[in-house]
Amino acid sequence: MAFPQPRPQAPQLPQHLLRTIDCQQGAVRAVRFNIDGNYLLSCGSDKSLKLWSASRGTLLKTYSGHGYEVLDADGSYDNSQICSCSSDKTVILWDVATGQVTRKLRGHAGKVNCVQFNEEATVILSGSIDGTVRCWDTRSRRYEPIQVLDEARDSISSLKVAQHELLTGSVDGRVRRYDLRMGQLHVDFISSYFTENIKPLNQDGQCTLSSSLDSTLRLLDKSTGEMLGEYTGHKMKGYKLDCCLSSKDTHVLSCSEDGHVYCWDLVEGSLSLKLPVGKAVVQSLSFHPTETRLLTAMEGRVQVWGAEQEEMEEDVIAT
Repeated sequence: MAFPQPRPQAPQLPQHLLRTIDCQQGAVRAVRFNIDGNYLLSCGSDKSLKLWSASRGTLLKTYSGHGYEVLDADGSYDNSQICSCSSDKTVILWDVATGQVTRKLRGHAGKVNCVQFNEEATVILSGSIDGTVRCWDTRSRRYEPIQVLDEARDSISSLKVAQHELLTGSVDGRVRRYDLRMGQLHVDFISSYFTENIKPLNQDGQCTLSSSLDSTLRLLDKSTGEMLGEYTGHKMKGYKLDCCLSSKDTHVLSCSEDGHVYCWDLVEGSLSLKLPVGKAVVQSLSFHPTETRLLTAMEGRVQVWGAEQEEMEEDVIAT
């Protein structure tokens, strides 16, 4: 006798506030999980970068060395190094344990919007308002970039490294995909509005998600440029706001200027959750790499969200 298969459970979404971290570093420009989700990085307008315990919300280290507000950061695969970028036109490589500056990389002609390690943390890639992506070798003592990609006609607002490919989103409305192995460049025109954020799909790598200042997220086929889906409802008109995918690529999430995080079903395109964060602009978010956890940044605070309430909850953690 054959029994019917149980109906698969709908994926849970992070809708319970677990804790609020008062970062005390001015406005938080970006918040990021590290590679295993045990730590989080907050980038402040007070020129500082802070490392926190994700589970307890306690401050572990403060990194000071930028001359202006910190805009983005990324941790290496072994958690030994952090790279960050700033409006002071520099990229800094940090030693996590000591908090010391390992390298300060200069070369961009304007503020640096985004930064990321490659998979082995041997190269730092940085995108700037000067329209270039610069590639820096972390192992050599040279202070010049090993490569400069200058095909964009306007500011580079976001970049993402995925294996042998580099994706960039630019204010010229285009998504560029560099195949570093083949030495090829593929360009897709997305919108006459600024293309502010670009993310590859984690699981299969065949699709990309782009966010534009027409309050629309678009899911694209990476090889053909065909649009597979659109996600609307949030407000994004005047700010560069983060978007991301859930850890299993089932949902699309975006910040919004109306104080909410919007969450859509990836396939159906329907709105699954409108998460009320506060009354100001939700500027940055980051989804846990494996668990149903979400970080949001609003003004000077970072909120940690989960699928279920935790017993040991701390309301506001100030340092």
